[in-house]
Amino acid sequence: GDLRSVLITSVLSLERLELDLFRGRHHWVPATQRLFGGQIVGQALVAAARTVSRDEQVHSLHCYFVRAGDPKVPVLYEVGRTRSGKSFSVRSVKAIQHGQPIFTCQASFQRSQESPVHHQFTMPTVPLPEDLLTQEELIQKFLQNPNLAERYRKHLNKIQAEDVPIDIKPVNPPDVFSLEPQEPKQLFWVRARGYIGETDMKVHCCVAAYMSDYAFLGTALLPHRQYHIKFMVSLDHSMWFHAPFRADHWMLYECESPWAGGCRALVQGRLWRKDGVLAVTCAQEGVIRVVPTPNQSKL
Repeated sequence: GDLRSVLITSVLSLERLELDLFRGRHHWVPATQRLFGGQIVGQALVAAARTVSRDEQVHSLHCYFVRAGDPKVPVLYEVGRTRSGKSFSVRSVKAIQHGQPIFTCQASFQRSQESPVHHQFTMPTVPLPEDLLTQEELIQKFLQNPNLAERYRKHLNKIQAEDVPIDIKPVNPPDVFSLEPQEPKQLFWVRARGYIGETDMKVHCCVAAYMSDYAFLGTALLPHRQYHIKFMVSLDHSMWFHAPFRADHWMLYECESPWAGGCRALVQGRLWRKDGVLAVTCAQEGVIRVVPTPNQSKL
C-alpha cells in the first residue's frame, strides 16, 4: 500500500537520448529559483550508474557546480567512460544547459571485495525518529504562536507549501525566535518520502545524493544567525559510500562545519543507519555572503 517515492518515479528518472546522453527534468525548485544542487548530483549519478554493470557499486563521487542551473529548461547529462577495469570503473559526467556545462562530476564504481581491514566512528547517541517531530510539525507549532510577525508567518507557510520529497526530523531544532550564535553542528533524521524497496544499491545511493545536499551548507550559518543571507551557493560536493542502506528508511544525518572564512564555508556530514552502521560520508564547500546589518527580532 506504500506510495512509490517520487524520487524514483520522477526526480531521478532520466530519459536516455543516446548511449551516454540523458535528459533530466525538475521536481522541486528552491525559493532562490536556482536548481537544487542535490537534484543535479543525484541525476548525474543516475546517468553514470546507467553506464556500468549491475555488480559494480558506486563508492565515491566528486562534483563541481560551475554555473547556476536554469529551472525553466531540462538538463542534459553527458557521460564519459573514463575507465572500465576489473575492480574499479570511473565515469565523468557533464551537466549541460544552454550549450554550457553547469556541473561536472567524477564517479567511481567498484565490484564487491572482502577485506579484514574494517573500522568506523561511533554513531552519536540521539533520540529515535519515532520520538521526534517532523519539520512540518515543528513549523505548525511556530505558526500557532499568536505573537509571530506576519512576514515570518508568510515565510513559514511558504516553506510548509514546498513539495520537498524528503521526510526530516531535526534532533535539536534551532529556536527560530533567537539570534544567539549556535555551535556549527546539527543532527536530523532523514529519509525519502514514499517506498523504494529492495533494489540495486545504486538506486539508494542516487537518492542519498539528492538528500545529502538538503540543509547541508546551512550548518555553517548557525554561529552567524545575526546576519541576513545575501547569497549562498554550493561550490563542490563529495560523497563516499561505505555500507548498504535503504534511502527510504530513517538515517541520521550528522552535519558539522569545521571552518568558514573568505566568503566560503566547509561542511562535513555522515549518514548513519539506524543500527549504528556508517553508510555515507559527505563534504561540501560553498560561497556564503551576508549583509552586515543584523536581523530584527522575529517577535
